[in-house]
Amino acid sequence: MSPGHDERMRRWRLVLGAAAGEDGAGVPLTGDDARIDAALGALYDSDEGAGPDAAAKRQAGLGASAPRVARWLGDIRTFFPVSVVQVMQKDAIERLGLTRLLLEPEMLDAVEPDVHLVGTLLSLSRVLPEQARESARAVVRTVTSDLERRLAQRTRSAVNGALNRASRTSRPRRPADIDWDRTIRANLRNYLPRHRTVVPERLIGYARKQQAVARDVIVCLDQSGSMASSVVYGGVFGAVLASIRSLRTSVVAFDTSVVDLTEQLSDPVDVLFGTQLGGGTDINRALAYCQRLIIRPASTILILVSDLFEGGNTGEMLRRVADMTAGGTQVIALLALSDDGAPSYDHEMAAALAELGVAAFACTPDSFGDLMAAAIERRDIAEWAHRQASS
Repeated sequence: MSPGHDERMRRWRLVLGAAAGEDGAGVPLTGDDARIDAALGALYDSDEGAGPDAAAKRQAGLGASAPRVARWLGDIRTFFPVSVVQVMQKDAIERLGLTRLLLEPEMLDAVEPDVHLVGTLLSLSRVLPEQARESARAVVRTVTSDLERRLAQRTRSAVNGALNRASRTSRPRRPADIDWDRTIRANLRNYLPRHRTVVPERLIGYARKQQAVARDVIVCLDQSGSMASSVVYGGVFGAVLASIRSLRTSVVAFDTSVVDLTEQLSDPVDVLFGTQLGGGTDINRALAYCQRLIIRPASTILILVSDLFEGGNTGEMLRRVADMTAGGTQVIALLALSDDGAPSYDHEMAAALAELGVAAFACTPDSFGDLMAAAIERRDIAEWAHRQASS
């Protein structure tokens, strides 16, 4: 056999795991390969969680032993890249029920921090023992700091640029501030056919250095369990938007009750620990609270981050949205604010919102700054979302 064939067979053996049979399809594993196979088998060769007899059928697994889990976490961090480690941790929590072990400080010190882990910790925040609380906050801070480094500058740049463009002036200070499209349209009567040019008697441009609050932004976060990743990103973006002087930002989280997190926006960790993932959903109650925050409807952007599965009064909720949009408030429904792929959501509710002129769509974190820019400039949000989905 050629070396290339042996390598392919080795890889297939690692892919197949227990499905390769007792003899491993004739491919013995030794050394690091055996440890890799054991780490994968402990998670993916397990039938745990498949039914009432799952424990009896389980071929492998991590068990409920903290030392064993710690060794497993160390192995996967040794043999796999960070992106794969994060996926395996998420699968372990979901498939093998390791949530309880995350209450132990040594487990939190061993895991690779990521958005999904933060979501799990937030859902456990009310039951975390005191000795695990500081470790949990350290994990959350690591993730939020990383997200801020990756997303904050891009978001601020897009939003500040939109705020500048949204403010028009007839005396632009620099050539780069001239809105040539609007200037040409305003001066078409001064077209000189002989020279094939337009004489711009009146310039239209973008004002700079906004001093006053130009827009009010309300981020309304559904903290039901299915929205965990979106809550994490929403909390981080809320803190980023609050740092922009030309915006007045409020963040509200809800399940069947409502909590205003605006006072915690100086620290995204405090924002996230102010949420309580896993409750029911009363969108109508949350929107009723948000309505009371609206003092300048024509300058307000309300972003509802929710899968739209309403547990409250659906008819009243839709009437409330209609009242807000009729008053000039921009309402945007984000079915997800995450990288988790296509979200599960209430299609009938999304269609009902569309009839009211409210676009409902999923948004990735990398696109959120551009979305805010489009909203500030009063562009067609449904058209923007369609272009994003097509690109």
